[in-house]
Amino acid sequence: MTCSDESHIYEAKDDDTPAFVGIDTFLQGPFVKTPRQLREYNADVAIIGAPFDLGVVHKPGARFGPRAIRQAGYFGAPNDDIYHIGLGIYPTDELKVVDYGDANCPPNSIELSHRAIEEKVRQILDTDTIPLVIGGDHSITLPSATAVANHFGFGNVGMVHFDAHADTAPSSYGGVLESHSTPMRRLIESGAIPGKNFIQVGLRGYWPPHTLFDWMREQKMRWHPMSEIETDGFDAVLDKAINEALDGPDKIYLSVDIDVLDPAFAPGTGTPEPGGLSSSQLLRAIRTISKSVEIVAVDIVEVAPHYEGPASITAEAAHRMMLEAISGIAVYRKNNRT
Repeated sequence: MTCSDESHIYEAKDDDTPAFVGIDTFLQGPFVKTPRQLREYNADVAIIGAPFDLGVVHKPGARFGPRAIRQAGYFGAPNDDIYHIGLGIYPTDELKVVDYGDANCPPNSIELSHRAIEEKVRQILDTDTIPLVIGGDHSITLPSATAVANHFGFGNVGMVHFDAHADTAPSSYGGVLESHSTPMRRLIESGAIPGKNFIQVGLRGYWPPHTLFDWMREQKMRWHPMSEIETDGFDAVLDKAINEALDGPDKIYLSVDIDVLDPAFAPGTGTPEPGGLSSSQLLRAIRTISKSVEIVAVDIVEVAPHYEGPASITAEAAHRMMLEAISGIAVYRKNNRT
């Protein structure tokens, strides 16, 4: 790796470098540390880690998700020869993708951690760069999406949320208001994202109870459980979800909880729920959304690598989800370039 003393932007050498050599940045890409460096590099997409899991109510470990996802993949440096076979595009040729490091998340404070995540996302948005946030538990969506709403205006962004769980609880154990079971409720209550433009895909299992679905109906939220996907087909549900999210806003925040996948495809998570999507289905969904509409932010959450074996299939799946989002954004930018 080389480093400029003036800019502190770390970049891979021009020589071929395998994935296991050097600093673990996403796709072995450049590492930048300050908003000024983001502007100097003219980045299109910035990866940030949110290594935080104090909001979990079951099995912890998602704080190690950002590191595991960065280490996943087999791409060396330089990464300009990554070619998306299905889309026919070199995404890192179309977009400048940088790694902006991690938010400083103290493990004993939800408030300080969320504040650090929100600030990190704000810095990225202020440079007209798209943040891709690696969690961390799903509570990190609250500060991340709040920063997005502050930037684009409350009510101007819709959300497509892939998850086995609704995450709309009023509070969690002990009355905690900002856990991984509450972020979507907090975002709607604050007005950051309108309820009618909050679209959930993949819900299943035995939570939440009907009382929470009653509250969700009152907020005009819309959701598409796995039972609907099984009956109507995934493509039909996906088209419906995109149209619903854009019923007013023209921009989308994409939030993906890895437990929307069946545990056969993602065992490394704290609240696995059988009967979910396949990796292929979710990758296609992310690809379809990100190439079709303006994506202003993405988060991938709840990867807890210590609950899976050495194959690291959960982190590998999350890594590919991020790359699918980047590839789709590249297609969208290319097709809408003026």
